[in-house]
Amino acid sequence: MEVSRPSRQVVLFFISLCSSGMWCEPFRYSVPEEKKAGSIVANVLKDLKVDVKELSARRAQLISKSSRQDFQLDPHSGNIILRHKIDREALCGLSDPCTLFSEILLENPLQFFKIELLVEDVNDNAPTFSKNQFLFEIPEQTPINARFPLEAAHDLDKGENAIQNYILSPNEYFKLDVQSKNDGRKYAELLLAKPLDRELIPQFILTLEAVDGGIPRRTGTAQIIIDILDTNDNVPQFEQTVYKVQLMENSHPGSLVAKVEATDKDIGANAHIIYTFSQATAEVLRSFRLNNHTGEITLVGKIDYEENHNYELSIKATDGGGLSTYCKVLVDIEDENDNAPEIIVSSITNPLPENSPPETLVALFGIRDQDSGDNGRTTCNTEKNLPFILKLTENNYYQLVTQQPLDREETPQYNITITATDQGSPRLTSVTVISILLSDVNDNPPIFERGFYDLHLRENNIPGLLIGSVYAVDMDTEENAKVTYSLLFGKIREEPASSYISINSETGNLYAIRSMDYEDIQDFQFLSRMKMTMSPSSSVPFRTALLHQMIWFPGAETGYLVTKVVAVDRDSGQNSWLSYQLLKATDPSLFAVGTQNGEVKTMRPVNIRDSFKHTLIVAVRDNGHPPQSASATLRILLVDGFSDPYMKMMDNPKGEILQEGDHTLTLYLIICLVAISSIFLLSVMVFIATKIQKRRKFVGSSNCADSQNGSLSRTYRYDVCLTGGSLSNDFRFLRPLFPVFLVGDANITGNNSISLGLIFASLAGDRCQR
Repeated sequence: MEVSRPSRQVVLFFISLCSSGMWCEPFRYSVPEEKKAGSIVANVLKDLKVDVKELSARRAQLISKSSRQDFQLDPHSGNIILRHKIDREALCGLSDPCTLFSEILLENPLQFFKIELLVEDVNDNAPTFSKNQFLFEIPEQTPINARFPLEAAHDLDKGENAIQNYILSPNEYFKLDVQSKNDGRKYAELLLAKPLDRELIPQFILTLEAVDGGIPRRTGTAQIIIDILDTNDNVPQFEQTVYKVQLMENSHPGSLVAKVEATDKDIGANAHIIYTFSQATAEVLRSFRLNNHTGEITLVGKIDYEENHNYELSIKATDGGGLSTYCKVLVDIEDENDNAPEIIVSSITNPLPENSPPETLVALFGIRDQDSGDNGRTTCNTEKNLPFILKLTENNYYQLVTQQPLDREETPQYNITITATDQGSPRLTSVTVISILLSDVNDNPPIFERGFYDLHLRENNIPGLLIGSVYAVDMDTEENAKVTYSLLFGKIREEPASSYISINSETGNLYAIRSMDYEDIQDFQFLSRMKMTMSPSSSVPFRTALLHQMIWFPGAETGYLVTKVVAVDRDSGQNSWLSYQLLKATDPSLFAVGTQNGEVKTMRPVNIRDSFKHTLIVAVRDNGHPPQSASATLRILLVDGFSDPYMKMMDNPKGEILQEGDHTLTLYLIICLVAISSIFLLSVMVFIATKIQKRRKFVGSSNCADSQNGSLSRTYRYDVCLTGGSLSNDFRFLRPLFPVFLVGDANITGNNSISLGLIFASLAGDRCQR
């Protein structure tokens, strides 16, 4: 049948592996032991698939795996030759089979081939006995079928070449009973077939022959001499053939275990009995001692019920005439309660949530006692008045489960004592303590230390003054105990409470936002609340507002700071990170809002072609989840001088911008400039002194506070000037400190908005220095 190409490739691959010697079964040969030196064991040319020339050219050699070099390779013929006579028993001893390992080495290319040489056993060893003569003294009254064990012969050969049978020289008094041991070895016992009579035959001389199964058979012989003793007609007799004894474990050495006693009706030396152990194991000899004259058995070693439950002792009693009898002593070990129960914890829930429902598994454990009976039966219990109970499962495991509600604030940790007791006498007990920590859950609201706080504040206070603080505690721990403070939504004199008072969300400190006037307001009340950080609320108190701003456009270059929008978020952490964005603008190419600082700047120089009215919508968003946002509308008026439109805008509380057709503003501006120029011409020094005096007056009488608290650059220094009631809004507006014309009522207020005018001027050297 034609082989497919892939199959041929596989065959060639395996042929190449075999040819390289990397993957092949070893070559197996056999040689009988005792073969003469120089004998040919095998020829390897056929197996190596080489001829004689190639074998010689490749310098073939045989390398033995052992230090002995029993074989050699003839490179001119390919024969493996025995170098000297070998003995299987000397090489391998009792090991079977006896295999010698070698390798054939071929060079150019280098190849290795494994060789296994099996040394076959030949029947070269005859059975032998340890002695040439064996002496037996048998009383003439020995009963028929009495047995006398004979020493076994030894044969170094294996298998069929080993001893197969024993043969006794013919006689009518004794026979052989050949038996096999568990390992297959043969042994023989001498069996009495006919009553003895010393007067008829005082001595027997028999030949015992051991025969192996080899070809040819080999034998070994020994002489058995049997002397018949006279007058001892009675065999010793034990009172009992089986003695049963119970012994407590851990009995002290020297304790009497039992006493055996045999009697002999003979007198004299024939009645003198010697007691010995018969076929005693090493364990018996290590634990017990037998008095040869009295038959007392005493304890010499430690007895442990867990190691051995009982012992069987075989006792031999031999009288002076050589007659022997046997009995057995059965020692049953009684268990003593010497092992305490062991508590083995398999699993434990730690920490345990304090809101765990009843029947929640806390711990699983088992009890182990190495004793038996009542000594090994155990009971388990725990302390009373605990919110836990023990339950026994079907597979003898104990479950520690909850049975009552837990409260970490009342008891944060339980040390549960588990006691295991056995039923022995005396009872033994073991104790294990299981520590269970309760983990906190947010089950306690924060509580103010006082329900009412009475705080006092002097009028005309500085904005930002610390009034006092409130304090609340939460019985929970860690995150569940963190408290944040906030003001509840409410109004004071029809205005939001937040326009009068602010509270630090972390410390509970209360601050006055505005300056208070006793004649205007004598007292007010507000509510504060606490929020646990486990349930934060995100809000940005940046209400929709309408703001006005003016730009002196001749000096407004690229990057000119128009104003700064500031929003406040009462949250903390990343929930209070704010970002600003310009949502809508009349001319998006003219203005930009700083994302992080809220600064409104020009993106290019302002020119006369730009519209003089601009509306910007600025949005602010926090970084919470979900994000909260708010927006404000900013109206900007481009002016080139002090004119009526600005004055009228300041008088308008709603922030309405005047129409651009009013030309009286220009007239007022010219009159002011002419007056100032005239004063300057009269006296420069007087002008300077007057200017300084007016500046100090303005600073002293204005309700201003430094606002360099935000992210403004050091290039711009501004003061925050707030009109009365403007603190109801959360914005701050900045302006340079230079003389301006304040028009209108200083107490104009807005509903949730700020109506505040600021004039930015580019007068050289006239910015205020802090």
